[in-house]
Amino acid sequence: MSPRKANMESTIYLGSDGWWHGRVTMGVKNDGKPDRRHRRARTEPQIKRKVKELEALRDKGRAPKAGRKPTVAKWMETYLTDIASLKLRPRSLDDYWSKTRNDIIPGVGAHRLDKLAPEHLERMYRAMLDAGHAPSHVLKVHRILSRALKIAHRRRIIAENVATLVDPPTVDETETNPFTIEEAKAFLEAAARRPTSMRWIVGVGMGFRQGEVLGFRWPYVDLEGEMFHPQWQLQRLTWRHGCKDPHACGARRHRFDPCPTDCATHKGYKRGCPKPCPKTCTRHASVCPERKDGGLVFTRPKTKKSRNSVPIPPPFIPYLRDHKAQQEELRAAAGDQWQEHGALFTRPDGRPLDPRADWEEFKELLAEAGIDDRRLYDGSRHTAGTILNELGVDIVTIMEILRHTQISQTRRYVKGRSHLSKDAMRRMGDTFMPQPEPATETKTETAASRAARARRRRRVR
Repeated sequence: MSPRKANMESTIYLGSDGWWHGRVTMGVKNDGKPDRRHRRARTEPQIKRKVKELEALRDKGRAPKAGRKPTVAKWMETYLTDIASLKLRPRSLDDYWSKTRNDIIPGVGAHRLDKLAPEHLERMYRAMLDAGHAPSHVLKVHRILSRALKIAHRRRIIAENVATLVDPPTVDETETNPFTIEEAKAFLEAAARRPTSMRWIVGVGMGFRQGEVLGFRWPYVDLEGEMFHPQWQLQRLTWRHGCKDPHACGARRHRFDPCPTDCATHKGYKRGCPKPCPKTCTRHASVCPERKDGGLVFTRPKTKKSRNSVPIPPPFIPYLRDHKAQQEELRAAAGDQWQEHGALFTRPDGRPLDPRADWEEFKELLAEAGIDDRRLYDGSRHTAGTILNELGVDIVTIMEILRHTQISQTRRYVKGRSHLSKDAMRRMGDTFMPQPEPATETKTETAASRAARARRRRRVR
């Protein structure tokens, strides 16, 4: 009779099927039964190596939990629904869901978590780049997936986060293109002919984000104290189903077959034909009778620093008072059709301005002012930071005005100007190589000047 093996000692044997088998005791399951893991290999050295690797994970307390591991698609759904939703802002959570549905699940969703390899991620990233996605988009997908795998590793669902073994694409920092002072004036002159002119004066002149400007509300504007209190921002969130069967609710909007090449239905769509729905599609919440948490919503800014008060330039105050009086006239004209939101910038019926329409108006104003195309961020925050720097404002004060948490972030918003560089280098040259004094008119020679000239001649000799 063979001696009884000690507790937690592993077993290795050659099976009748020709494979070497190893069984490792990992501990106890939740139901009290022994947790015995199985490994197999063709040769004895291979099975010994696998058994030692499993024993090392057990001894370090890093062994994955027993049971069949979920697929990447299933774990991402669990992560976003139960874990990330407790921490992320609504807009960020929408972005996570979008990239999960459109990129992660089609790319690696069918793999089991414990079978996911670095090569799978690298092939997915390569395919995304070949499909025309920007490296910044691929990097964002990598970070979302890495965060989800990190939580799975922390909870011992997997033994290792394979995303840490992959180098995502390198992203070059976006080159900013703020307005010059002349361009900013031309832009505001074009905006002055529109009812929304005050929105652009505040956005360009004070460097607020689009959501902050559109989310301004009168109770948080102190005209007497000349202060803005940006406590809210306006964002468009994705609708969520409020019904019990999302798949059946959106049945009339499901499209499981791709559009034909000459599709006329989506001819006017900027992004082309939408992708076909998956078989278990639960989207189309916008048509749900009980939809919730979507549309234009007032939300809190992301950081505490973003809610810091900002002084209003005194020349803006009369224009803001006039804007308020004009809004009162609109309210009286709309009558019962007015929808009160307390917003500073509204449509004729009192609703806040639509961010999409606001972006389109920005592009129109660029064309009217004769300015080349650029991002909305370039025409607001980057412009304000750069012009403040040109006016001689120190970087710390600019950081307070733009409400950044780190000064390194502010430095990325401030772009140097070539004419300032030329002026600085001219002054540097004047310091080391002063220009000769200009010739002056001939003056009557005196005894002192004759003596000085004689001394210079003697020195020369």
